[in-house]
Amino acid sequence: MPQLPGVYQAKKKNGTIYYRSSLTYRAKHISLGSYDTMEAAHNAYLLANRILQDKNLEINNYRADSVLLFEKWVCLINFRDNGLYFSNPIYIRPAFFYYFFSPSHFFIFDRDDLFYYSNHKISCRGGHYFVADYGMQINIMSRYGIKNYAVQGKDYRFINGNTNDYRYENIEILNAYHGVSSFCQNGSLLYRTKIHVKGNYTVGVYQTEEEAAIAYNKAIDFLKKAGVKKAYTPNYMEGMSPAAYADLYTSIQISPKIEHYLSE
Repeated sequence: MPQLPGVYQAKKKNGTIYYRSSLTYRAKHISLGSYDTMEAAHNAYLLANRILQDKNLEINNYRADSVLLFEKWVCLINFRDNGLYFSNPIYIRPAFFYYFFSPSHFFIFDRDDLFYYSNHKISCRGGHYFVADYGMQINIMSRYGIKNYAVQGKDYRFINGNTNDYRYENIEILNAYHGVSSFCQNGSLLYRTKIHVKGNYTVGVYQTEEEAAIAYNKAIDFLKKAGVKKAYTPNYMEGMSPAAYADLYTSIQISPKIEHYLSE
């Protein structure tokens, strides 16, 4: 049987025949996928050509029984409309871009993140979204200053209420440091530091966020001296000189309960 347009026969290691589909558009060779039959591969080729030529076909026209994977559908439409081909399911807008998981499920990112997400595929496991980077699984929220333990509404919030909108202007970090939370008292904003050791200990209440963060670090040091083996993550004080850090560390008082832990 002669090969149909856009179809190439291939063979698996076990000798099984399968068919690969591809096309060339704007001098770009695009692989469309692998199929069990020549007809399916050819239908993928025909559909891809139709998508590239018909601007009435949009992302929300995708159906689950499509011969093309959803990711490929998005890639083709973005290439058609914006002239850029990405292997990840990205669709570009003037000031931001969408990263699609389904026609109704997508994240919004700033254009500044386009290079990163065009080269890092987002995966999901247990409701957590991550990318593989240098052999590690990196939670995408960490890219925006949101720590793994952070609680939405307490440690951070999405300003417009859309939890899928990761544009920088939409993310507000309420508590930037481990163990620190803010609260109002008599009209003043204060910062409470807590640390978990067989329950939550209040380390102290402080005037500034930086003092509260350093108090957490000081509590870690006390607990390590007491033989506590838990792997606490200290707060990194970006932009603070070693001398300024040392002065605050020395002057900051922590709860006697933490110091008492040394003698328990």
